[in-house]
Amino acid sequence: MEIRRDVYLDKLIRKKQNGLIKVVTGVRRCGKSYLLFQLFHNHLLASGVPADHILEVALDDRSNKALRDPDAMLRYVKASIRDQGDYYIILDEVQYMAEFEDVLNSLLHIPNADVYVTGSNSQFLSSDVITQFRGRGDEVHVFPLSFREYAAAYPGPPEDAWDDYLVYGGLPLILSMTTDEDKAAYLSALFQKVYLSDIVERHRVRNQAELDELVDILASAVGSYTNQSKLARTFRSVKHKAISDKTLKNYMDYLMDAYLISRAKRYDIKGKRYIGSPAKYYFEDVGLRNARLGFRQVEETHLMENILYNELRLRGYQVDVGVVSHYETGKEGKRGKKQLEVDFVATKGSERHYIQSAYSLPTPEKAQQEARSLLHIPDAFRKLIVVGGNAKVRRDENGILTIGLRRFLLDENSLHL
Repeated sequence: MEIRRDVYLDKLIRKKQNGLIKVVTGVRRCGKSYLLFQLFHNHLLASGVPADHILEVALDDRSNKALRDPDAMLRYVKASIRDQGDYYIILDEVQYMAEFEDVLNSLLHIPNADVYVTGSNSQFLSSDVITQFRGRGDEVHVFPLSFREYAAAYPGPPEDAWDDYLVYGGLPLILSMTTDEDKAAYLSALFQKVYLSDIVERHRVRNQAELDELVDILASAVGSYTNQSKLARTFRSVKHKAISDKTLKNYMDYLMDAYLISRAKRYDIKGKRYIGSPAKYYFEDVGLRNARLGFRQVEETHLMENILYNELRLRGYQVDVGVVSHYETGKEGKRGKKQLEVDFVATKGSERHYIQSAYSLPTPEKAQQEARSLLHIPDAFRKLIVVGGNAKVRRDENGILTIGLRRFLLDENSLHL
């Protein structure tokens, strides 16, 4: 079964021979190696690159142990380049090689070498890319499967694909599993034995129980406003533990660096500025989030917001939580300032979209409520309401477009209808 990852393959193709190290990042098991060793490899062959001009080394393979020595790797690469043609060097799990930063920077001095690398999240994180390659790295961030990718490879009907995706998420190996028991066991073990173990080992976390409890709290409150102070109060009142804001911030930074969670900051739409704390946090994969909670809180109302957030990021948008202020008269006749929330402000260059996520719009009053914040935005950028299910596209007299979530996710052009 071949899973198409055209979004990332196209990025790699565009970045060929750009003089930078292509650094493929993403949460473990999201398909980085498959992207390079299968899809990109096949593209190179199909575009006429000779097989002996593609140098691939999986450094986590013991048979390549000798090449973990930096000098041995450099000798191997230089000996393999026998002419002036373009060579493609693909190194997987590059952190297994000592002094890999120096090796990769040395490879950049070979004029006809184009370098692509991946690494594990325990030692090769997005925050490290900038410093390790001194501005010579070009990151391609790979997400777990989008619903469009998942549904294209799913063996059953689209409705069943959505039910599975909502519960078990988009890690590619899930598609090869036939029972719910196997899927649940895989995700639960992966979260605890791989992801959290990576963080504990890398950052030398002394109190893993605190980290575990923080993950549980964030998973339960996905899409809710939070900050370190609020979390500290939750630890005191619910967990009966005192934990400092600084420690909580460190833990949350670790989780973001490992691509387990992502933060959406608050943005004042009229004031055109970021407000600061609190923020919202979403999981990179809803299946991992559900596994962390023992699949006890699989509520489509909240999960659709997480999935929509991830989809917007996958499409290349900077995603914030919008706040729009306006004045209104209260019951006692007093006029006051009120803040309304816009679920997502998706920005890419000069392009912007305002998006509300609503599980259902059962009454005109509910529809009016969801549209309220959008109507107070004083610009002409596109405004959408994404509802649960597969509702057809419709546009009201104010220009606000309403579309079903599954239809939105399956149509890569749904933001431009």
